Amino acid sequence: MIDDVLLDMDGTLLDRHFDNFFFEEELPRRYARLQELPFEEARDRLMTMYRSVEGELAWTDLHYWSRRVGIDVVALHKELDHMIGFLPGAEEFLRALRRLGKRVTIVTNAHRAGVDVKTAKTGLDRYVDRIVDAFEVGYLKMRPEYWPACRELIGFDSKRSLYVDDDELCLAAAREFGLGWIIHSAKSSSQLPPAPSAGFPSVERLSSLVRAS
Repeated sequence: MIDDVLLDMDGTLLDRHFDNFFFEEELPRRYARLQELPFEEARDRLMTMYRSVEGELAWTDLHYWSRRVGIDVVALHKELDHMIGFLPGAEEFLRALRRLGKRVTIVTNAHRAGVDVKTAKTGLDRYVDRIVDAFEVGYLKMRPEYWPACRELIGFDSKRSLYVDDDELCLAAAREFGLGWIIHSAKSSSQLPPAPSAGFPSVERLSSLVRAS
């Protein structure tokens, strides 16, 4: 029996194409213009910056990146919000969870400023009981410290909870913690082919979980 459904946001409910485009193409393009660099050099610099804080809260902190690169990253999110949208099957899945009476919580590594832009564009918050960002917990989801802190914050029963994410490092941390039901989202971006997991059960559309139950 599942009481709580814990869902990642980007790459699980929302199309990760936006984030991939933003951080791998558009932000490097703007940074190249600002620094008067060739695009490839600018992108390489940013990728090195990203890797330097991977796994830390700064990795997803939009205000941190605004300061570090000298570009208003939150304003740029708003400028490109026409690219933000649900993955196929996600809204159907969320509506089904409502009908089933499950408590639904989004657990995301995203920064609250980014969450606000995405919920304003999609209305995602209307489908769920709560959105918990990593800054509220104090850790990113791939860190072992995340899950005990998250459980204390939300109050879920680990054995009666389903967790879905496209990030296998986050799923591995959840499995180590002892979450009862874990599913991998294999189709994180509308512009990329599915990438099923070798270590976790995978689905390409969340709506298939409802049809299979």
